[in-house]
Amino acid sequence: MFLLLSFCIGVAAGILAGVSGHAVGQSVLIGLGSFVGLNLLYAIWWVLVAAFVDDTKPIEKQSALCRFGCGSIANWLCCWARVRAEVIGEEKLPREGRFVYVCNHRSGFDPVVTAARLRPYNLAFISKPSNLKIAYIGKLAYGAGFLPIDRENDRQALKTILTAADYIKRDLCSIAIYPEGTRSKTGELLPFHAGSFKIAQKADVPLVIAAIRGSEQVKKNFPLRRTRVVLEILETLPADKVKAMSTQELSAYSRERIEAALAPEQRQEAAV
Repeated sequence: MFLLLSFCIGVAAGILAGVSGHAVGQSVLIGLGSFVGLNLLYAIWWVLVAAFVDDTKPIEKQSALCRFGCGSIANWLCCWARVRAEVIGEEKLPREGRFVYVCNHRSGFDPVVTAARLRPYNLAFISKPSNLKIAYIGKLAYGAGFLPIDRENDRQALKTILTAADYIKRDLCSIAIYPEGTRSKTGELLPFHAGSFKIAQKADVPLVIAAIRGSEQVKKNFPLRRTRVVLEILETLPADKVKAMSTQELSAYSRERIEAALAPEQRQEAAV
């Protein structure tokens, strides 16, 4: 939205410059300068906001400004990367209350697309520690409820799981996880980490199972071509069913549902 707005302002500035008697070349430069300048101001604003976020301890309250910033920046990045995202099955998402969202992981753009397209559902992601150390962006994400998880350290991983469940119980946000733990570079599903499903059980909330396709093409297509990314909501398991299943069962079931959703695409790729 901001990218479109800044583009329109840039065009208007160029037209006004032309009407005011500036040469065509000057008018184009004024329009372009206005567009670039507005985008620089946009980035600087969020850098300033991030500077006031304390990421040394769990948040007591979600920052509404950080939450807005994460969604806004996600939309901004999708526009710049020429991503056309489509959500299928959104009606399956819970209309009230918090939930845990699980999905396959193909690209660094997965959370960007998800944050942009599912913005009204207030999702905070659990991610590897290095992502939350990205300059300024990491602090904004932390203020919005994002949490780092160190899968090599069981004690720290459990601490993150308990903190995430606490965030949900306190109605700060819903939580999104990628149970593969890292991106799949082949498109095939990696083994799931069952421990992350404890969040839904401890928070006593539904589990949303989703599949994403096409995000791995963003890097290949940019900047010459648009990329179509499909985010499909497969199923929402109610809280009572989540409680009745073990984490291993939840992990296996979620993986089977996602694998089945991705199967037609993989068969098509194999045929090509």
